[in-house]
Amino acid sequence: MALHDASVLIIAVLGVLTQDVVHGDQRAAHAMFDKSSYSGNGETKYFWRSEAQTALQDSLKNQPVVGVAKNVIIFLGDGMGVSTVTGGRILKGQLENKTGEETVLSWEKFPNVALSKTYNQDHQTPDSAGTATAYLCGVKTNMGTIGVDAQIVRGHCDTTQAAKITSILDWSLAEGKSVGVVTTTRVTHATPAGTYANTAERNWEGDSDMTHVTGGCKDIALQLIEENPDIQVIMGGGRRFFLPADATDPERGSNTAHGRLDGRNLIDEWMNDKKRRHKSYRYVWNETDFNTVDPAQTDFLLGLFESSHMQYDIDRNDPHYEKAGEPHIKDMTEKAIQILSKNPKGYFLLVEGGKIDLAHHGSRPVRSLHDVVAMDLAVDKAASITNNQDTLIVVTADHSHTFVISGYPQRGNGIFDLMSSRPGYISLAKDHNPYTTLLYGNGPGAHSTRADLRNVDTTSKHYTYQSAVPLSAETHGGEDVAIFARGPMAHLLHGVREQNYIPHVMAYASCVGDYNAHSHCAASATHHSTATSNIFG
Repeated sequence: MALHDASVLIIAVLGVLTQDVVHGDQRAAHAMFDKSSYSGNGETKYFWRSEAQTALQDSLKNQPVVGVAKNVIIFLGDGMGVSTVTGGRILKGQLENKTGEETVLSWEKFPNVALSKTYNQDHQTPDSAGTATAYLCGVKTNMGTIGVDAQIVRGHCDTTQAAKITSILDWSLAEGKSVGVVTTTRVTHATPAGTYANTAERNWEGDSDMTHVTGGCKDIALQLIEENPDIQVIMGGGRRFFLPADATDPERGSNTAHGRLDGRNLIDEWMNDKKRRHKSYRYVWNETDFNTVDPAQTDFLLGLFESSHMQYDIDRNDPHYEKAGEPHIKDMTEKAIQILSKNPKGYFLLVEGGKIDLAHHGSRPVRSLHDVVAMDLAVDKAASITNNQDTLIVVTADHSHTFVISGYPQRGNGIFDLMSSRPGYISLAKDHNPYTTLLYGNGPGAHSTRADLRNVDTTSKHYTYQSAVPLSAETHGGEDVAIFARGPMAHLLHGVREQNYIPHVMAYASCVGDYNAHSHCAASATHHSTATSNIFG
């Protein structure tokens, strides 16, 4: 059947369904909700028909954006597997006093969705270093290594040089674009480091971590400052690796434990480089100073808001955790876009919601899911201040976790509450104890005898959720993760793909890297109805 005929048939069916509603019981036709007769929020059959028909019409109208992406933004929810997306969605709705399940996250409005296979070249379940190399450099590699291919031997400095590869940040810089990195973790952590570093060991963040290493390899912080002077926006945590060991951190005091043993102050060196090159720049370490940064007057911005990782979003305004103040990931995203968008050639930006993952490792989903909601605000802000005709936005995860949404909770059951299948009833397991909807396959919440949770506040951000297998830290999960995309060439993200496919799509869309020739990138696709021509000749 031709596409036109199929469209006519679908529209005809929609017409029949609409007629059924219009010519039937007029009262029922308008009764989208009826709590007296229907469960949940009272949605009637007419609600579900109307909702599906509207979605179908939207799908019929959706057309791929075929053209060059002047700008590329990738949002990376570290550890944000599908169950974490679902949990974040429900939490977002419940924070808005809704039942939650029907809520839509900002990236779930994007028209293109795919699945990403996350395994490392040498491990079935991956880590964040090997995955960062895949979705930023376009090559799968070994666990624990960054910006190198799989001939690397983890922890062996002498195998680094031959294994070095470049990233989409490098490719974008080579084409004259502006580039930036925003994270809620240390800026030297695995995900952000994937844009600029080449290392045989992800834990070599500072020289204090390399006292046993020979062979002349540079720590990740030093690579950022010495070898990447043209990254215009760098925001996150991790001051400790940039300050000498005898320096005093403005929030934490002594920097002895993780400070630089070479005595160098890399923050000063960053500022001196910008001064020497007559660039407008700002270094900030707290929210007050961040708020004074004028993007119109600032070309380079370094924001290091914590000695280590930034705070969880739920702790950001808690004086027990944060006194100097830290900017929200949404605000960092907005300011980064404002600075980078001054370049007429466009930009590449990585934004990481990195503490989604760290909270999961501690089996503390209250903190994790609140960070998902925070990232939702950042993606929504980016989508609202950019144009989907020239800006490709990709939202994905590096890996999943052993995090599950279990049992048969009733609609609207508090996402952090005990499992309840009907009002006023707490579901019990075979050991006669209640359990939470959210659980982990392994982690620190496993004990030989399960605790009775009847008098435990499972909604507390401090509560460690129960798990099946006892481990000191919960592990990653190995299942596929979702990719959401909108903008130029976003339709190329479909189906089930290897994770290293993602930067190839971003590079093809923005005409950088292996695809910098206009005959081999999205620039050539604009001359055809689709981008199916053989770009390799």
